[in-house]
Amino acid sequence: MAEIRSPRRDSRSGRETRIEVTDGALIPGRGEKSAFSAWRISFFGALVLLVVLFVAKPHPYRDIMLFLPDGILKTFEVTLMSIACAVVLGLLTGLGRISRIAIINRVATIYVEVVRGIPLLVQIFYIYYALGKFIQVPDIFAAVIAMTVCYGAYLGEIFRAGIQSINKGQMEAAIALGLTRGQALRRIILPQTLKVVLPPLGNEFIALLKDSSLVSILAVSDLLRRGREYASKTFDYFEAFTVVALVYLVMTLFFSRLVALMEERMNRRGR
Repeated sequence: MAEIRSPRRDSRSGRETRIEVTDGALIPGRGEKSAFSAWRISFFGALVLLVVLFVAKPHPYRDIMLFLPDGILKTFEVTLMSIACAVVLGLLTGLGRISRIAIINRVATIYVEVVRGIPLLVQIFYIYYALGKFIQVPDIFAAVIAMTVCYGAYLGEIFRAGIQSINKGQMEAAIALGLTRGQALRRIILPQTLKVVLPPLGNEFIALLKDSSLVSILAVSDLLRRGREYASKTFDYFEAFTVVALVYLVMTLFFSRLVALMEERMNRRGR
């Protein structure tokens, strides 16, 4: 999961530094303009390999690729629903983490600490199977709820750090001009925070896209599930999971490039 931390000033150089940690795909940097950059080699290498397999050995690779499209759509459906809900929950959690109301701050902090201490797979099992004793949750909604709860905690920390990275003087100036703390937060702080947190949010989207493969355990027909279904029918496990891995690689690298382009555009506007 990606985390963005508040800028810290180096005591020697006087420069502000920011630590960012992510388990998403490597985001290509602005300096990677070479035709043989790591991103280009990985992305186009995966595409070329898929085409070569499709042409050189139509059976089973062509059959596998024709079997997977609906699984890819389901993967995107689960990912988009989860990230949309997680952003809302993460924003509320981030605001709770900086709240001056003790009970709200404590509840938000407990939520973050508890959820980040439980693996996502366990959360999926718990919501679908354990809570199933009391209330039946459809498989796809159980998956979305679990990923929303899990990623909401991580996004909450991203929003918290993003808000705290904004100069405190802006809040003080807004209050001095007659705005309430809530008005200053909505009109001044949050718009700037969104620009700060967009790149790590992109990282989280990529990480969630990969983690969506876990929903296959709930019989959700995502990309991985479709690959398993094909392999169980034909016993072509090596071929099926090779294609699934390459498709995941192409998707994550594609979105990592989009995140990089978005970050470059934001940097140019910020100058």
